[in-house]
Amino acid sequence: MSAPALVLLASGSSDPGVAQVTHCMRKGIKAMRPALDVHVAFLDHCPPSGPQVVGQLARAGVQEIVFVPLDICRAFGVDDRVEALLAKVRAAHPGLAVTASEPLGPGAQLLTLVDRQLREALRRVHATELDGLVLAASSTDEVRSTAILGRRARQWSQHHRLPCVVAQDTEGAGALVAAVNNLRAQGRRHIAVGSWHLVGDDVWQAQAEAARALGVRAVSRPFGDQPELLDLALARYVVAAMELVTFEEDTRPAAATEERPRLSVVGA
Repeated sequence: MSAPALVLLASGSSDPGVAQVTHCMRKGIKAMRPALDVHVAFLDHCPPSGPQVVGQLARAGVQEIVFVPLDICRAFGVDDRVEALLAKVRAAHPGLAVTASEPLGPGAQLLTLVDRQLREALRRVHATELDGLVLAASSTDEVRSTAILGRRARQWSQHHRLPCVVAQDTEGAGALVAAVNNLRAQGRRHIAVGSWHLVGDDVWQAQAEAARALGVRAVSRPFGDQPELLDLALARYVVAAMELVTFEEDTRPAAATEERPRLSVVGA
C-alpha cells in the first residue's frame, strides 16, 4: 500500500519570491524522502489551489491525501480556510480519503532558527550589543496558540537573560511599534526584531519596515526552508497519515476441526 500524498498548504502571496519558499520546502522534503509523493497548494493569491492539486492527484489514481498547513503561529486545529478547503474537496471527491495534519505550530525547536537568523542580521549591520528583542509574528484567532508563543518569548528571555516581547499583527505593525516602545520605556536602547515568520509576506514586510523606521538595531529574515521546518512538516504528516490507516477485522469463522492447545498437569 502506497503512502498518502503530502500536500504542503501555504497561504500564498502575490510575491513570487514568497511562494517560492514553499516550492523549495517541497524539494527539500522530496530529497529527504524520494519515495514520497509531495506537492504544494496555496489558499489564496497564487496557483495551484487545493482543489486543483486534489483533482490532479485523483486523476492520477491517488486515494489518500494529507494536507500539512505551514502555519507556525497556530498550534491546534486548522483555521476556517483550511476547514472550507477540506469540505470542498471531500464533496467533490467522495471516494478520496483527505485530511489535514496539525499546523507546524510555534514549536520550541524554532527558537534555534530565531537565534540563527538573528545572529546573521546582527552580523550584517556589525552590531555587537543587544539588550532587548521583539519577537514579531502574525496573529492568530486561537488563544492557546498565542499563549504558547508568549511562552517561547519567555524561554528566549530566560536563556539569553534579556527581555523579549511578542508582537503579533494581522496587518500593519501596530503591535510591533507598541512592543518596541515598551522596551524603550524600560531603558532598552539596543533592540532587535526576531522574525517568527516562515516567509516574507505582507505582515512581515509591514513589521520590518516599521521596525527600521523606529531605528532598531536589526531585523532578522523569515525562516524559509530550513531543515528544522522540513523535519517538523514530515512529523506532522506522519501522524496524520497514520490516522488514515484502517484495520479490517478478521470475521472468518474458526475451523471446526481446529485443535486448541491444551495444558495438562501431571501429579507426582
